[in-house]
Amino acid sequence: MTHKTIVAWAFISLIFSQLTAQSKYFDISKNLEIFAKAYKEVNHSYVDELDPGKIMRQGMDAMLGGLDPFTNYISETDVEGFRIQTDGKYNGVGASGKKIGDYVVITDIFENSPAHKAGLKVGDAFITIDGQSAKGRNEAQVTTFLRGFPGTETDLVMRRPGENKEVKIKLKREEVNIPNVPHSGIVAENIGYVNLTVFTQDAARNISEALRDLKNKNPKLKGLIIDLRENGGGLLNEAVEIINIFTPRGEVAVSMRGKVPEWDQVFKTMQNPVDTELPVVILVNKHSASASEVVSGGLQDMDRAVIMGQRTYGKGLVQNTRDLGYNARIKLTTAKYYTPSGRCIQSVRFKNGEPVDIPELERAQFRTRNGRIVFDGGGVKPDVVIPRDTTGGVVKGLLDQDIIFDYVTEWALKNPKPDSIETFNYADWDGFVRFAENRKFEYETYSERKLKELRELSVREGLDLEADLTALENKIKNEKKDDIVEKKSRITREIEQEIIGRFFFERGKVRKQLKNDPEVDEAVKLLNDLPRYQAILKG
Repeated sequence: MTHKTIVAWAFISLIFSQLTAQSKYFDISKNLEIFAKAYKEVNHSYVDELDPGKIMRQGMDAMLGGLDPFTNYISETDVEGFRIQTDGKYNGVGASGKKIGDYVVITDIFENSPAHKAGLKVGDAFITIDGQSAKGRNEAQVTTFLRGFPGTETDLVMRRPGENKEVKIKLKREEVNIPNVPHSGIVAENIGYVNLTVFTQDAARNISEALRDLKNKNPKLKGLIIDLRENGGGLLNEAVEIINIFTPRGEVAVSMRGKVPEWDQVFKTMQNPVDTELPVVILVNKHSASASEVVSGGLQDMDRAVIMGQRTYGKGLVQNTRDLGYNARIKLTTAKYYTPSGRCIQSVRFKNGEPVDIPELERAQFRTRNGRIVFDGGGVKPDVVIPRDTTGGVVKGLLDQDIIFDYVTEWALKNPKPDSIETFNYADWDGFVRFAENRKFEYETYSERKLKELRELSVREGLDLEADLTALENKIKNEKKDDIVEKKSRITREIEQEIIGRFFFERGKVRKQLKNDPEVDEAVKLLNDLPRYQAILKG
């Protein structure tokens, strides 16, 4: 091929690429024009009165819904919720709730928040907010009413359990700071523990300070447990800095690669570490995601920590926000992140919005620094797998139907504040059983749901299985009778957690959970067995 031919082909390729780009931009322009005209016609001519903002929101959600679960539109009313996920702060009253019956009822209050200072209690129901009825409104609507600029006031009418009259409360909104490290301390002799609930601003600094404090107070500290269970992630830079606490400066913590090469980044540890030798166990579960997986996957790849628990969620995507004007934004997946070994732990199969486990034979293999095999394509598999303590059956029914929540609301009205978080033991089991019976508590097991599906299927297919299905149904009902007694220990733990939360907030819940936490106990055992710990990391 001559030089002229090469030049000619290069010129043709350039023209073709330009034409392709022009065609793509024409398609974009054409479809935007079509969409705008359709939106205008629907808004103008549709038979019923429409909310333009709601229609546009539905259109945006439908467009982004075909991408991944994490790319979404953030409207002006959603911005405060987005702030909570990124910097751990928002302007409001410091209480969250759940719709129970006709009204939203407070389920959590943040310590030292305006709600706490004004005397609001868990169990209080919002009746009116600034003169507007809250009846029939959902959690998001009530939250929108409660949020506002710091210093502004809101007038509330609340219905308090155990009181016949409604309570009027005036409180002043403030910037509410939600702690990302609600508890740290010693859980066994010379074994430290730090709980991180979200990767918001200063998460790494707070963990560093907690670790330094533990070491200063316990010079013989021989291990640390970092609890990332239920931690859905947050800021990537905080994850990198947490890795840096335990690894030297200059290590690759995570990298990002996307469609635009200029945006690709490699994140290295930039600071001097706090401790590169202390044995570390990281607890994870199926709700540990994103930044939690950056930390657990990164320290696993470096053989710097033992990961314990259940396989993590599998969110290996990076989101950035773009301003759309009018205080609205779009949270857009722009890249995938890769742990130091080169693996991407993004789940590649989803069902009903939840990731599906993929057999390891179908996943690519990578190796840690010591040569241990790890896999991509579906979360971080722990080095020590602990069977998940599920909340199915009777426990799930009690939680979903707010039986435990309502019982504790009544209990808190009749009983004093516990003297101690750790030593408090709930003792009125018969009282709880009577409460559940009076509420006519019923629940449906997984077996009953499947039996119902089988009955419907047999009718459609003309099969005469009714006698057999009825016999099986009666057997399941007989087995269910003893469920609440068999799960007494687990139900008691849930009651104790709820009681402690009413008086000692989130930090109290964490401390109480540590007294009945089999996964923490397993982590302590491992940190007390240094040869086993080292053997796991050596593979």
